[in-house]
Amino acid sequence: MSIFHRRQMLQLGAAATVAASTRVVLKGMEPAARKGRIRHSLVYWCYKDFFPSFAAFCATAKQLGCQSIELCPPDLWPTLKEHGLTCAIASSHGFVKGLNNPRHWDECQAILRKRIEEAAAFGCPNVITFTGMREDIPDDVGARHCVAALKTLARFAEDKQVTLCLEMLNSRVDDHPMKGHPGYQGDHTEYCVDILRQVSSPRVKLLFDIYHVQIMDGDVMRRIRQHKDWIGHVHTAGNPGRGELDGQQEIQYPPIMQTLVDVGYTGYVGHEFIPTRDVAAGLQQAITWCDV
Repeated sequence: MSIFHRRQMLQLGAAATVAASTRVVLKGMEPAARKGRIRHSLVYWCYKDFFPSFAAFCATAKQLGCQSIELCPPDLWPTLKEHGLTCAIASSHGFVKGLNNPRHWDECQAILRKRIEEAAAFGCPNVITFTGMREDIPDDVGARHCVAALKTLARFAEDKQVTLCLEMLNSRVDDHPMKGHPGYQGDHTEYCVDILRQVSSPRVKLLFDIYHVQIMDGDVMRRIRQHKDWIGHVHTAGNPGRGELDGQQEIQYPPIMQTLVDVGYTGYVGHEFIPTRDVAAGLQQAITWCDV
């Protein structure tokens, strides 16, 4: 999840909507009462530039009925705590250089170990990780490398009681740096789950991103049931376009959220869409629609 690419994307038009979108929520909403079966989280990189400060972002998240702002830098975690929020999953190394390539192991593992320690100290339950890009590495070789690296990290994560979540990303969409990731090796659900099965640790799970799964594999509800024991975290966005969760996109989120409830998923659901209109209205719509 390259911060450079994210900032490039968010710079386009974000400044013009900051004040208006924030005022709508802070002045026009009472704190939302949620059903409590879905633990809502907002993903930092998508929305941070739409608010005048991180404190304002936190206040909005709280009013929306969220419990977390995730993938934000650790130096912001104390502000989360001040607002009664947590960080559902912590960032780590990017998705380009990952665990599929031993050349990147030292760098990635150092970042992951540091972030696991920080997460344990704060009470953040999860840390994200990635396979990395193929770089001409055969899929079976890349999987073996991921298994070896994750087995080493798993012992450390188990000791710290923090879960590593391997994210599956789509490699099909090639028209935007944050809507698809051509060349990413962990681009199918079963490929990632097979890695997790071989690692066989209660502290190494799957980040099940519904947007990416829909693009690459589909059959989302069946896959949730099939892989329920491996799902450690969930992300949402509309498809096509990675926009708002609304009637202009194809994913039916209420039955998908109900499936998560039915299989006993108790983790967080992180909303990770790229705003195309008023950010407050889009977030409120997404959370209300997913609050089954």
